[in-house]
Amino acid sequence: MTMDAMTIPEVTPAQARARQRAGAVLVDVREAHERATGFAEGALGVARADLEADPQATVADHDCEVLVICQSGARSLRAAQALRACGYVNVASVAGGTTRWIAEGLPIAKPSGDADFYERYSRHLKLPEIGEAGQRRLEAARVVLIGAGGLGSPAAFYLAAAGIGTLVLADDDVVDRSNLQRQILHTDARIGMAKAESARLALAALNPRTRIETIAARVTAANVEDVLAGADVVIDGADNFAARYLLNDACVKLGLPLVYGAVHRFEGQVSVFAAGRQRGVAPCYRCLFPEPPPPEAAPNCAQAGVLGVLPGVIGMLQATEALKLLLDLGTPLSGRLLHFDALGMRFRETRLSADPQCPVCAPGRPFPGYIDYAAFCSGA
Repeated sequence: MTMDAMTIPEVTPAQARARQRAGAVLVDVREAHERATGFAEGALGVARADLEADPQATVADHDCEVLVICQSGARSLRAAQALRACGYVNVASVAGGTTRWIAEGLPIAKPSGDADFYERYSRHLKLPEIGEAGQRRLEAARVVLIGAGGLGSPAAFYLAAAGIGTLVLADDDVVDRSNLQRQILHTDARIGMAKAESARLALAALNPRTRIETIAARVTAANVEDVLAGADVVIDGADNFAARYLLNDACVKLGLPLVYGAVHRFEGQVSVFAAGRQRGVAPCYRCLFPEPPPPEAAPNCAQAGVLGVLPGVIGMLQATEALKLLLDLGTPLSGRLLHFDALGMRFRETRLSADPQCPVCAPGRPFPGYIDYAAFCSGA
């Protein structure tokens, strides 16, 4: 006998609620990440594939009334067909699914536990590529961000909003009025405050679930490994070459992925340097820039100026790469340097290769030790 949708009766959510109260079993066949944002009260949550693979694990009695619900009613019809084919004789699908159930004001339940978690991250939970398991990974993650300025501001804002469990912010500077044109973590009222503390206040107000650890000190060879301890991802929001080379070398030594970003006037760059985990395959920063440019060839923002929105674009891209690394999603920018031209509104990509002679990340080469990065970058 052919089982098509017409052989399965449909009931309204109100009818389903009445039958449920009379003893019918209501089964929500959506995926766990969908049910995390709310489901019909009293429903059993079993993904459609799991229900069809072993229906007796959910409903042992083939003669009892089974009502199947999904998001809009399509999946529940197919699941009901599968149950009918397995010998369940009294099966119906809820027309309009959970969407209609909610619209009609019928009671909704959410997974027991942390209501703030499910509400705050509901849009992530709806993404099957993230779901509750991925969001829990973000909540367990530790991201170290060097610099709470132009790049660090948007990166930190988006990472805190996304639910990173611990953000470590290292910056030894204080808020200056000239920062406010682009460093959106800070406010006029906090001019003169340590940037790390100003950032903590802003991020705690955005997401009190994220733990903010601050280090109001310059990162040096003497403390860099302590700063990076326990990190899952490191974000380079520094504004000088000495810090970039130091971070690169430390991340190679410690086996940490480094999300690089830089801005100059109207242009920016982003990449992921993962040589610490992929020796000989992924490049490091020194593979791209074996030697720093002379100081006069690379003026900082205070000297050359910068379009205020530019660090926002680059910092946002850095946050995106960090989330992808933590969730193991998509294709990271490892081995690729992304260039952004704000005036032309163009992106272009440069392929990067690991340098087999790199003094830091060449396969089999022992770590050479930290150097005097300030002298190295000044050409001294």
